[in-house]
Amino acid sequence: MPKIDIAASEEQNNTGYPEPFRALVAGRFRKRLGDAGGLTQFGVNLCRLAPGSASSQRHWHEKEDEFVFIVDGELVLIEDEGETILRAGDAAAWKAGTQNGHHLVNRSDRDALVLEIGSRYWNDSDAYFDNYMKFEMSDEVTIYIHKNGTLYPAR
Repeated sequence: MPKIDIAASEEQNNTGYPEPFRALVAGRFRKRLGDAGGLTQFGVNLCRLAPGSASSQRHWHEKEDEFVFIVDGELVLIEDEGETILRAGDAAAWKAGTQNGHHLVNRSDRDALVLEIGSRYWNDSDAYFDNYMKFEMSDEVTIYIHKNGTLYPAR
């Protein structure tokens, strides 16, 4: 098994979210460890969330399983049922198709590290709960759609 040089892995700070939804994840930085290892069936990211940032808009996936493990720091897991504090050593998981809008928010005063693992199911759709947006993915192309069915401009 080849060792992945995590320290040398590029930290990416990008999002496909249309405006005005980009600001929430401006402090999200990911090292795509699954890509570095050549994985194709599931993704693995080491995600650093700066204070005040979130992992994503609050969402759920129709076809993709998700798992997170808190490596360092403290985050607030926000779901339909409310809020839960997650600290280093805690984990959370969401089964595909479970309509429970969720995301992680860093309300602390220091960075937090999260290991993110998820299916790479490219023909997926998703609903964003707090902003009436959804996305659809196919052939590695993602489109964002307003609640009324019109498309957000492509980035």
